[in-house]
Amino acid sequence: MTTLLHIKSSIFGDGGKSSQLAADFIAQWQNKHTDGQIVVRDVISNSTPHLDGTSVTAFMTPPADRTAEQQAIADHSDTLINEIRDADLIVIGVPMYNFGIPSQMKAYLDQIARAGTTFKYTETGPVGLLEDKPVYLLATRGGLYHESGADFQIPFMTQFFGLLGIKNIDVIYAEGLNMGAVAETSLAAAKTQIAATVN
Repeated sequence: MTTLLHIKSSIFGDGGKSSQLAADFIAQWQNKHTDGQIVVRDVISNSTPHLDGTSVTAFMTPPADRTAEQQAIADHSDTLINEIRDADLIVIGVPMYNFGIPSQMKAYLDQIARAGTTFKYTETGPVGLLEDKPVYLLATRGGLYHESGADFQIPFMTQFFGLLGIKNIDVIYAEGLNMGAVAETSLAAAKTQIAATVN
């Protein structure tokens, strides 16, 4: 059975454009994989605490020495990591807010980047410890930022997953969503790309 992990990060829930494009992608994927399993991680409705000294200390403490509180923190992180490990492909709806990803998404990602668990440091730099797999980013933004030099959303996402060893990343953009008629054309192009990608 093929497992698709759907990560949602729109503050507007299912009404967000990134969520709608991801739902379109998944519906078409399900038509081709009728026995596929969908796992949903909504980082907005089920948000993760932002990284702090307590959580980092919990991660760095050997399991046998952790307090109950530290183990609960590590267990939550392990759950998120295992969702990624167990997935065959990942679909992420990621809107741009103020030039970057939602803060809730950053908090979620910070729970996954753990030295010795999902990546390791070497003399030549960090090396990812997760198996590579397809990741599809449904990137929405109100203006036009692709290749503008002001896109800090997708470069961050690709670098982050690359740190973990996941480099098979495909980006589908929907830009200019607050620019009147541009939005309709952009969404139509994104849906066309989704259909071509899935089929």
